[in-house]
Amino acid sequence: MTTAMQVRLDTTAAAEHWGKNALLSFSDREACIHATEATGGTLVAVQRAARRLDGMGVTDVALTGDNWDLESRWSFWAGYYNPNRKSTLDWGVGDGSEHKELEARRAASLWVREITNGSPENIFPRALAESAADMLQKLAPDAVSYRIVHGDELLEEGYMGIYNVGRGSVRGGAMLQLDYNPTGDDAAPVDICLVGKGITFDSGGYSIKPSAGMAHMKSDMGGAAMVSGGLALAIARGLKKRVKLYLCCAENLISGHAFKLGDVIRYKNGVTAEILNTDAEGRLVLADGLIEASEQNPRYILDAATLTGAAKMAVGRDYNSVLSLEDDMAEMVLTAAKSEHEKAWRLPLEKFHLEQIPSGFAEIANVGMDGTPGASTAAAFLAKFVRDEGRGWVHMDLSGSYLPGPNDQWAQGAKGHGFRTIARFLLDN
Repeated sequence: MTTAMQVRLDTTAAAEHWGKNALLSFSDREACIHATEATGGTLVAVQRAARRLDGMGVTDVALTGDNWDLESRWSFWAGYYNPNRKSTLDWGVGDGSEHKELEARRAASLWVREITNGSPENIFPRALAESAADMLQKLAPDAVSYRIVHGDELLEEGYMGIYNVGRGSVRGGAMLQLDYNPTGDDAAPVDICLVGKGITFDSGGYSIKPSAGMAHMKSDMGGAAMVSGGLALAIARGLKKRVKLYLCCAENLISGHAFKLGDVIRYKNGVTAEILNTDAEGRLVLADGLIEASEQNPRYILDAATLTGAAKMAVGRDYNSVLSLEDDMAEMVLTAAKSEHEKAWRLPLEKFHLEQIPSGFAEIANVGMDGTPGASTAAAFLAKFVRDEGRGWVHMDLSGSYLPGPNDQWAQGAKGHGFRTIARFLLDN
């Protein structure tokens, strides 16, 4: 006899003795989720119920009954995941296409959440690059090739952002350059480039963060994790386009060799940037990846990063933010998010924002003037490193990808919220 708790899904209210608008009711070895408008609607109710079952210590679940579908099964897993517990979940489906899709999502999401939640002692720049490359190569061994540029090689090859941000650590920065080419033709055009911020720990550098603000900065590589997970899911779904992935990885630490306020970085594309805040380091490393992506002349470039607190202030931790100088680029990501039941919201980015990061000693500064919108000026900085200052480019500020503490839908830590959006963007555009 199975020891798993059987979990049914019902769209009717629970009996009154379970309490007004009760989310769960129980009988013998079975739990019933009551997904009504009063309990948040089907997907929200299911995810909340999964969190409650996890909180009760239920570690073995089988979904049963006729009311489950693909999205409700996935919502249950999203809420049931616990980084401190190895629970098991029987999807309640056979080995058909729905099971294949759920397992592909679970594999990509687990990698994103676990690598982001990992200790910064273990997930350092080169380790992050190697883990992403290994995960993707196992998915498509005949289609994936890569190289990792590491340490002083970054200086030799002109990746000045990653090199300078990472030089304060004894474990230097690293750039993963990965090519997914299912065509088998080395001369095939690159369709889309992905760029991810991989700051494996962010102390803030000499613009040091307070302890409370630094406590969760192992998650500052969430952008690198998200684009890798998105590519993984797209590959599992049968992606046929050539995609290049650039992960820009470094530890932002303090030492006698760390970069300082007042330093000026000269990038490969000739743009110079003055450092006015060493805690605005993510844009400095992304610049190298965006230059490299632009040189491939793809149709589209998408970057993802846990870039600014301003984006979280604007949309909270439920939505990811989307910024682009082109309406159609932003709309592609918003449409992809909606299709995948993920939340995304567009924030403003206009040409005039490119004028709000002036410097007296370089072409631009790495932070805006007092009173300027932080998420928009951060994106404006990035635009300076994209071909034609932003053509065919969209930026995701991952406001909703990580929780410092658990809530009623998500465990503490990485949510993986965004990798499905990226996968859909790759497949549909």
